[in-house]
Amino acid sequence: MIRIKYASIRSMDISNGEGVGIALFVQGCDFHCKGCFNSETWDFDGGKDWDIAKGRVFFDLANRTYVTRISILGGEPLHDKNILAVGDLCVKLKENFPEKKIWLYTGYTLEDIKNDDKVTLDELNIFKVSRFNLLRYIDVLVDGQYVESLKDITYPWAGSTNQRVINVQETLKQQKTVLYNG
Repeated sequence: MIRIKYASIRSMDISNGEGVGIALFVQGCDFHCKGCFNSETWDFDGGKDWDIAKGRVFFDLANRTYVTRISILGGEPLHDKNILAVGDLCVKLKENFPEKKIWLYTGYTLEDIKNDDKVTLDELNIFKVSRFNLLRYIDVLVDGQYVESLKDITYPWAGSTNQRVINVQETLKQQKTVLYNG
């Protein structure tokens, strides 16, 4: 099992994406954005260990008929210490719930992710993922670090106006950044 630590799970989430969803807050972030609403997730040694039982609970939550979205945020889901587990989770979520939208919040920009050709391997060199390849399993990407001076509480689904809400599958198809319009 690929190891991940998480800060919390929201079983009923209406603030981190469109519609009713569930949210997984992964543990660990090196960005340390000034004014971050979730600074308790910065410490990679904090949080709780994800185990098989917690995975079952999370998948049971995702299986609820009224859940239309699964959001993964943090911390930093795409940090090198989290990417394998987040990648594995996104693949399994998309396989089991292809109709549910996967939203991923990251401090990396889409351009950073596109330029990431580094493949991260697990300890057995079996599971591998790059940030870019992970995009195939994501429907909506909220990218960019939070900038406190650009905070706008009316800006939908993001904390600051420099962040973009991107329709990932259309972006990949059209090979240009396509914003998500709901």
